[in-house]
Amino acid sequence: MPVTPVPALPDHAPPATVFRDATVLTMDAGRQILPHTDVLIVDDSIAAIGPHLVVPDGTFEIDAAGGILMPGMIDTHRHMWQTAMRGYGADWTLTQYFVWYYLEHGKHFRPQDVYAGNLLSSLDAIDAGITTTVDWSHGLRTIEHAEAALAALQEAPGRSVLAYGNIFAGPWEWSDSDEFKAFAAAREKGNEMLGFQMAFDVTGDPTFPERRAFEVARDLDLAVTTHAGVWGATNDDGIRLMYENGFMTPGTVYVHAATLSDDSYQRIAATGGSVSLSTESEQSCGQGYPPSWVLRSHGIPVSLSVDTSVWFSSDLFAAMRTTLGADRSIEHMKAHELGDTVTHSHLRAEHVVDWATRGGAAALGKEATLGSIEVGKKADVVLVKNDASPSMFPVLNPYGHIALQANRADVHTVLVNGRIVKYANALVGDQLATARTAVEDTITHLQSTLGDEVWNAGMNPDIPATKILDNPYTYTEYRTSSTHEAAEV
Repeated sequence: MPVTPVPALPDHAPPATVFRDATVLTMDAGRQILPHTDVLIVDDSIAAIGPHLVVPDGTFEIDAAGGILMPGMIDTHRHMWQTAMRGYGADWTLTQYFVWYYLEHGKHFRPQDVYAGNLLSSLDAIDAGITTTVDWSHGLRTIEHAEAALAALQEAPGRSVLAYGNIFAGPWEWSDSDEFKAFAAAREKGNEMLGFQMAFDVTGDPTFPERRAFEVARDLDLAVTTHAGVWGATNDDGIRLMYENGFMTPGTVYVHAATLSDDSYQRIAATGGSVSLSTESEQSCGQGYPPSWVLRSHGIPVSLSVDTSVWFSSDLFAAMRTTLGADRSIEHMKAHELGDTVTHSHLRAEHVVDWATRGGAAALGKEATLGSIEVGKKADVVLVKNDASPSMFPVLNPYGHIALQANRADVHTVLVNGRIVKYANALVGDQLATARTAVEDTITHLQSTLGDEVWNAGMNPDIPATKILDNPYTYTEYRTSSTHEAAEV
């Protein structure tokens, strides 16, 4: 297909936008594929879907022929404050991550460093076709840090959920503080562009000190997102305590869930929770084998997430791709152990595309407004099209193309709440320059604070001298027989 000139964006926001002649992945309950279809956006909502739509005067028209139009993707777990250090921890293990951020250097992040990471991460998400991101913000040591995180999310063009956390203090401490409660009370209920959650982990300590944090969440009517099923850190004891004390709810998102027993998976399924998979992270870090295959067997809803770009890719194209690979790999391995051969892939491309869109909306309780292309839903849509790329033709299997062929460079247009925020394969506006300046200041600060020797050593880590090989939480001394430290005693 020849590359055709792209019309310039109008100087002012158009009254409506129409995508012409797209292959539409609706991601509705029927997972329809609609070839040669137009989608009309009026104000902040999807107004019409069909061929050859008649549109209002002044409508901005986007030629979507040869492209795939899909709902905006939803990332349900990203430590956005760490994005200023993109790629720094490429060779880390989970233990080295714990040492760097939890025990030694995370405390050097100033409020402006959290702002820088959040702003860069927000723009990064939009560039990759992610229109809603959960900021699993566990570096909020002070309210000033929280205000900085919030400011970046409010300035950025995407939808966000601020999941408030603080890894440097017990959840029962920071959540019960007057400062946090005032901060939470100031959040506008029902804000379509900015949600609010609480983010903390449950160690399994039988005294269940996290109880107070759950009570605060309940009192404030906030959902909880928690790292669960992480080898040696948060496992079955934590799930059992949450269940026995009545704190497992349909709005709870369990991140990773990679090393749980069938009993714990059954508890998650029975209480209506969902799991956020970060497959690249689970493969590389050691939380456990990516559990998509187990979650499918228990019927647990799934969404996808990036985790942290201090290590990994920051887009859900990579998440879909690695999730398919990990799930299929273990199916083949298990079959080969029995002398058998897999002849049918149970996890298919359409499933991971669903997890990246509608699955994320369901995890956030937003399935009525987000996650699919349907009339009346919010206009968070992504056009994947790149006429200059040999990877974008032919498009024979649209689901397979999104999951295994396309990448962020092929994201042509992104709308959030009806507003065009990426167009002609480039971000709209000049916020990237602001983010670059802020991130440069953060890196200068960290390098000068740590010194060149420590900074360089962090990228080429030796075996940590610390004994936190399992439980990384500085606010508790709890250990179990499953941890290295306890086993060595």
